[in-house]
Amino acid sequence: MPDGDSRPTLKHVAARAGVSLISASRVMRGAANVSADLRAKVEAAASELGYSRNRIAGSLRGQSSDLIAVIVPSMSNHVFPPIVDGIDAALQGSRFRPVLGMTGYDIATEETILRDLLSWTPSAVILSGAEHTEGARKLLSRHSGPVVEMLDTDMEPIDLAVGISQRAAGEMMAQHLIARGYRRIGFVGAWGGRDMRAAKRLAALAAAIEAAGLPPLVQHIAPEPSSLPVGAEAVGTLRAMAPDLDAVVFANDDLALGALFACQGAGLSVPDDLALAGFNGLDMCQVIAPRLTTIQTPRFEVGRRAGESLLAALEGDTRPDPATLPLRLIEGETT
Repeated sequence: MPDGDSRPTLKHVAARAGVSLISASRVMRGAANVSADLRAKVEAAASELGYSRNRIAGSLRGQSSDLIAVIVPSMSNHVFPPIVDGIDAALQGSRFRPVLGMTGYDIATEETILRDLLSWTPSAVILSGAEHTEGARKLLSRHSGPVVEMLDTDMEPIDLAVGISQRAAGEMMAQHLIARGYRRIGFVGAWGGRDMRAAKRLAALAAAIEAAGLPPLVQHIAPEPSSLPVGAEAVGTLRAMAPDLDAVVFANDDLALGALFACQGAGLSVPDDLALAGFNGLDMCQVIAPRLTTIQTPRFEVGRRAGESLLAALEGDTRPDPATLPLRLIEGETT
């Protein structure tokens, strides 16, 4: 075992796993023809020790590269590209460059990607959200540079935090719908419930509805990644579960837009037959008819502030305070 804060080595991993150094090396290098049992033992030992390879060898060993590890859930919709653009904008003019990994909203995948990116000894790490495996937290505890958690400030950060209050967003939408007179409200999510920020909004929405004395929130979480087709199918599923629904909140605008198109195709009037509300405030939602009610999130600004925070931490002796950025409810024509 390594002492104190010293970095664990491959020898420590091999000893913990009870295998030879060569076998441990083959697993960590991703070599072919490695048995599943051997791989599982070595990867478990690496996770327990917080081990990551160091690809910076020779005279550079122990030094940091100019890379900034950025890990986000997905780049398949319009939510995360502006965040990455904001990070890149903050880093312009510096010697640092972002390198990207995607998790699919899976924290075990996040740990795997984090271990791989840390092997390049990045100067800093930017993560999405506050939920991480114990293995990932051990890896980060041995990382000497700043760590920024984006998008969620409803937690005690590992180091730096920039984002929004997900709970406040859920309460904001609940208050809007209740004030508009809606009484039977549903929620649609995706990604099999792995999106923990959506889960926090859902919990806050449900609590506010319960506090108002309304019937319990009707929920449907699709197993697939978020998309327009998933939203279109999900709204039908939810209405079959509760035919008396008069409003549905979606985990994001993609799902809400899919539901809107499905309602229009089925001859339902929005919002007279069913009100719809999204989340994120995508530009496209304000140029369709009817305009979507949603909560606008400062995605580019979150990325920019995350980049600025880590630069301040890298170039100075101070750690910026956690930053909770404002939300804006866009009252469209779908509620």
